[in-house]
Amino acid sequence: MPTARPNPAPYFIGGLVLTLGLALAAKYIAGFPGVQMLGPLVWAILLGMGWSAIFGAPVRTMNGVQFASKKLLRAGIILLGMRLNFADILAGGPRVLGIAAIDVAFGIFAVYMIARWMGVDRKLGMLTACGTGICGAAAVAAISPQVKANEEETAVSTAVIAVLGTLFTIAYTVLYPVLGMTGGQYGQFAGATLHEIAHVIAAAGPGGAEAVQQAVLVKLARVALLVPVALFVGWWFTRGAAGDEKKSGVPIPWFIFGFLAVAGVNSTGLVPEMVAGQLTSLAYLLMAMAMAGLGLTIHIGTFRRLGAKPFVAGLLGSILLSIVGYTLVHVWK
Repeated sequence: MPTARPNPAPYFIGGLVLTLGLALAAKYIAGFPGVQMLGPLVWAILLGMGWSAIFGAPVRTMNGVQFASKKLLRAGIILLGMRLNFADILAGGPRVLGIAAIDVAFGIFAVYMIARWMGVDRKLGMLTACGTGICGAAAVAAISPQVKANEEETAVSTAVIAVLGTLFTIAYTVLYPVLGMTGGQYGQFAGATLHEIAHVIAAAGPGGAEAVQQAVLVKLARVALLVPVALFVGWWFTRGAAGDEKKSGVPIPWFIFGFLAVAGVNSTGLVPEMVAGQLTSLAYLLMAMAMAGLGLTIHIGTFRRLGAKPFVAGLLGSILLSIVGYTLVHVWK
């Protein structure tokens, strides 16, 4: 009599429940003062890594964990489009768009070139560069499929960007009194050069309401550039590939187009603000579940092995980006 195979559904659901629990815990922890700048996405990775280190990798529920880290990640990025309103960005005028575009291009170029000069793998270097230049963990998650990065490279880049963003946020708030900027200028500077939206809001706080408003506006202009950057990076990496990888052609990031479509819907003004806020919260929850899934598959030793050089490259590139951003805000009146 043949042995009955165990039903895989409970294990799949168990993996989803585990990532959901870690994501909710990450959201709770990220609400405490002093640790808010890391954000729930990074806390989700750290909690996932901690769970794996203490209890071991959840082998039996890995199907559910991998579903969260891949499928739910894309769903979260699509819903993140509710954070964007193209009308607000266009209302900022060519100056806001120009500053955002120049800083994104320079940030990606500077970090990637420094990383490659230091011998960092091109995928890891590009993920770190895009996280620095665009929008932190969300950019790393969106660009990762375009460069065919693995879980280790994605998680390491996300952690590096989080630490750098936190350090620069603290530095900005300390230096604000001596920067010689108005509140609006300081907000534009923070929005044009810091990594996560959470970093931007935290750093802009000392400049007052105008600084926060300008910071978020410029930051969202950078987020809007995620789509063309993802397409370009996918084409560029495929162009430089060889063999079967090159034959597969340019990866089509359908979820990025979904992100753009959702942003377009939100820009019509037909979606109530409360609904848009709830969908944005859902987007971050799904992305946190994905980050927790990544953390569950990563060992702490991976960061010691892969993280040092990308961190230095990101640090040097972020310093240069800050200088360029500061100059642009002062020169481009």
